[in-house]
Amino acid sequence: MDRYEKFKENINNLININLNYYKEKQMKRRITSLMNRNGFDDFEEYFKGLKSDKKLLEQFINYLTINVSEFYRNPSQWKVLEMDILPNLISNKNKPLKVWSSACSTGEEPYSLVMLMNKFYDLMDINILATDIDEEALSKAKIGIYSEKALVNLPSNMQSSYFDKVGNSYRIKDEVKKCVEFKKIDLLKDPFPNNVDLILCRNVMIYFTDEAKEILYEKFHRSLSSKGILFVGSTEQIILPERYNFRTVKTFFYTKID
Repeated sequence: MDRYEKFKENINNLININLNYYKEKQMKRRITSLMNRNGFDDFEEYFKGLKSDKKLLEQFINYLTINVSEFYRNPSQWKVLEMDILPNLISNKNKPLKVWSSACSTGEEPYSLVMLMNKFYDLMDINILATDIDEEALSKAKIGIYSEKALVNLPSNMQSSYFDKVGNSYRIKDEVKKCVEFKKIDLLKDPFPNNVDLILCRNVMIYFTDEAKEILYEKFHRSLSSKGILFVGSTEQIILPERYNFRTVKTFFYTKID
């Protein structure tokens, strides 16, 4: 077994993250870069460092999970969600939708969902499940303080309605925070919630192998309610979605076939 293969095995045993599900060349290059930046030139020595240094391990996990996010990322897709997807879902339900932001990073996506759904529901009736594998990202999401850059795509009326300005930053209001439940979930290993009407999984599957994607499509299908919708990222269209019992309703939006 070569040293990188042994490193992957050790990482899985240490933090229960299976690096085999990530694209090999891309992930190995990223890890090697981080390892060298920290003064290590050998996977075995780097792993010893990760085991003994909590800050080094936190940095590794944070780097691995690639948090890049902003409010209303890809605004045209949010417009489709507002004008088409949500009205159709709501018309088929006699209670508020069950919504899951499955790779929520630092919280911009689930908080965007709350703001959008507030056009259809009172805040007290909105409850978004937001999950990520990265505990540091989840901690930042719960704090809810963002740079001006993160709000660049957000309509200006939403900035004034849902944020308080703190210096050069913006803090999400408590009444919005109360609508989101943050939780740690490893999409490849942990069980999924049931009967979800809308699942967002955007800008994470790009990093996974085809095998891992198939696992996720099957799990998302089981997790969705009848006629539920899966919303994916702008580089993650599902090729031949019928293979996974999905049907395209709009670009980047797929409905479950029962």
